Amino acid sequence: MSWLFICRNSTLLCLKASAGNRTLLGVAMSQQQQQQQQQKKKKKTTGIPDGWLDYCPVGSRIPGTRFIPFKVPLKAALNCQLPASQSFDLWDLLDSVRQQNQELGLIIDLTFTTRYYSVSDIPQCCAYIKIPTEGHRVPNDGAILSFKRAVRHFLSQNQDNSRLIGVHCTHGLNRTGYLICRYLIDVDRLDAAAALQLFNSSRGHHIERKNYIRDLQHAAKRSNRGIDEPERNPIMGLAVRKEPATLIKHQEKVESNTAAQHVKTSGDESAENQQPKEKQPSQKQTKRRARRRYKTRNKKSADGSAQGHDPAS
Repeated sequence: MSWLFICRNSTLLCLKASAGNRTLLGVAMSQQQQQQQQQKKKKKTTGIPDGWLDYCPVGSRIPGTRFIPFKVPLKAALNCQLPASQSFDLWDLLDSVRQQNQELGLIIDLTFTTRYYSVSDIPQCCAYIKIPTEGHRVPNDGAILSFKRAVRHFLSQNQDNSRLIGVHCTHGLNRTGYLICRYLIDVDRLDAAAALQLFNSSRGHHIERKNYIRDLQHAAKRSNRGIDEPERNPIMGLAVRKEPATLIKHQEKVESNTAAQHVKTSGDESAENQQPKEKQPSQKQTKRRARRRYKTRNKKSADGSAQGHDPAS
């Protein structure tokens, strides 16, 4: 006879492998899966990237280059979910760079989404360019060429200053590290080991993805053909100043109340604002009810005639 062991609510249950107990095992496993799904859903609804808090916000300038790596800054709606000591936005980024006696000139965004911040959150003093790069996989040649072009264009336009190129993905580590190292290897002719050491020491974390490291160390260098032909110009940020967190929360509350009042007074019938409607009967149900009413009416008429009454009176 075999035994089954289930850990449920921190209690270990020992069951004989009977048909009934196998059913109980299935129920326990189903509940555990539901709990895991609820936890994943809760993480997604907060909007904070997985593992984001595990990495320091900003690295240091990579020696001999204009690069400075950092993790993705978050917009106010996401930062307000975190303690002040753990929040990190674009204004915090500027402060951190200035504390290193440096000035940020360009932000290269490698994230494969637009949900973390928008152009309206970027300070006016910074240029911005987005190169959507899928995670986990080694960046393709198109993304590599776009990155090289963005860097070369910025350097050619800023020869009279020492402003930095800030690069970030989600954690500012793997995609960021790969593309910076790829540039150092392909364009600056640096050895792969030296490029990796420079990035890891400046970021404060080591590149983690083995496929990125293998590609940098063993794969052929990518072509530099066309890197002096910028495919698009960076755009400038729109934010003038950082809004206080209390003001942001107040604005969100006002906007929410205003939207709700607008829906109430304007009778907005868009699908997302409609009130739940009563379930309408189907065509079959309508015909069935009509037949029942007809039969009931005929029965009452027959009863009235039997008792000597005129049903029409």
